[in-house]
Amino acid sequence: MTNAEAVVSAYWEACEARDWAAFGRLLADDVVYHLPQTRERITGRARFLRFNQEYPDGWHLTVTRAVGSGRHAATWISCVHHDAQLDATSFFDLDDAGLIRAVTEFWPEPYEPPPGREHLVERY
Repeated sequence: MTNAEAVVSAYWEACEARDWAAFGRLLADDVVYHLPQTRERITGRARFLRFNQEYPDGWHLTVTRAVGSGRHAATWISCVHHDAQLDATSFFDLDDAGLIRAVTEFWPEPYEPPPGREHLVERY
């Protein structure tokens, strides 16, 4: 069985490094990314990769805590973007192959999504 904690740690390392090839190798083809506060969902590896690649630069993140058991993991990250720090909690589900099939991410407060990603997301 895949170590879920190791998978999500590699996910965040690839994200911080902007190593989108490594990031993509950790995702299932049909990965679903949920952002409950903005009521957005992104479905599919290609769209989720593009979402991350197109996100405005200037941010850096560190993992404060990562825990995992079986095919599930959770992380607490700190993200610094233009001198503002925000913490987020993310919950991950892995598929049978050990790839990330679902991510649900909670940021500190509800907010309206920034413009420019309407072509990638579905509002709910």
